[in-house]
Amino acid sequence: MNGIPRNPGRNPGRHPGPDPSGRRLLALLVPGPGAPGRQTGLVTVAGVAGALALSSLLIAVTGGSPLASVRALFQGSVADPAAWTSTLLYAAPLLLVAAGACVSARSGVFNIGQEGQLLVGALLAAWVGLRLAVTGPALLVAVLAAAALAGGAWAALSSLMYRLRGVDVVVSTLLMTFVAQQLVAFAVNTPWLLRESRVGDAVVAPQSNPLPDSALLGSIGEYPDLQVNGGLLIAVAGAAIVATVIARTRWGFRLTMLGLNPLAARHAGVRAGALGGAALAVSGAFAGLAGAVLLTSPVGVHRLQPGMAMSIGWDGLLVALIARNRPLPAIPVALLFGVLRSGGGFLAATGVPPFVVDVVKALLVLAFVAPPAVIAVLRHRGSGVRAARAGHRSAPVAEGATR
Repeated sequence: MNGIPRNPGRNPGRHPGPDPSGRRLLALLVPGPGAPGRQTGLVTVAGVAGALALSSLLIAVTGGSPLASVRALFQGSVADPAAWTSTLLYAAPLLLVAAGACVSARSGVFNIGQEGQLLVGALLAAWVGLRLAVTGPALLVAVLAAAALAGGAWAALSSLMYRLRGVDVVVSTLLMTFVAQQLVAFAVNTPWLLRESRVGDAVVAPQSNPLPDSALLGSIGEYPDLQVNGGLLIAVAGAAIVATVIARTRWGFRLTMLGLNPLAARHAGVRAGALGGAALAVSGAFAGLAGAVLLTSPVGVHRLQPGMAMSIGWDGLLVALIARNRPLPAIPVALLFGVLRSGGGFLAATGVPPFVVDVVKALLVLAFVAPPAVIAVLRHRGSGVRAARAGHRSAPVAEGATR
């Protein structure tokens, strides 16, 4: 030995190790013990930038102009008070669905049947609004309560099937959506249920009669000024209540404990089946309430129609995923999805196919959901690199000891 320190990275007999640029990248992205939030933010920003770049490329490939599409999206969603009114109108049911999804996901129960629960809630809300002999604000309260009860009961059926027959909740909530769609179609095509009254042999679309004015939600402001619909106030209040219950109550603590470690929760005395079933029912109740908000919103047809859900249930679940099952961050995410929905109709004028909006939403979901997985991969790779470097440094010592 000549006393000169040996550099394992430059020893021709050993692995060269990672290059300096790779080390700097890992240092930025691999979460260390001190700043995991910063690395998560960097990966999320990179993912969103990549999603926007891919969206622009897709628009260009389909014959549209990315700049024209952005202008159309802006004009249709936030350019004037009327556009903002439409955006807030869409954001309300999206936020309600997302708040309910946060409850079930916190308990480890994954409810993906919000679309069907929304439809069932709207179905019972329409029936109560048209058949209940009550007037005034009491009718609106009854409509909203009936929708929440219907959505919660529809979700609870999946919990019951799991308890009695072991049917997977994810599968049953999904399949119950198709049952709900057929149930609504049957109701609006059956005269003794909710089919619209007809004069003679007149042919009308399958739908119910319009709800009375006393069953409709009000709004703050008037057209052409900004209108804040009552459904948005209900949704924001619901998200705040869910956040408070999860963070400040014993029930919320048990819910979180059940989702993180079911075995430990059972040892602590938590009734896992009852608590998980209650969380699923609460999630369905929020989705059902979203159906009532869609039905009674200030701007709308105020009729039960088979296609009235408009994939609000699916998009609300995506809002919860992007917000990582946190009710308060779901508020701006719901607003973002409201922008995409409200401005999406204006994209057709620029030659962009309607499906591009769905692709953009999917890319944004991946951009916000993927960072934990990306960080885990980088962390694993970084630990492997550090282990290899430690082995290279210890090799000269072992070699000298052998001699």
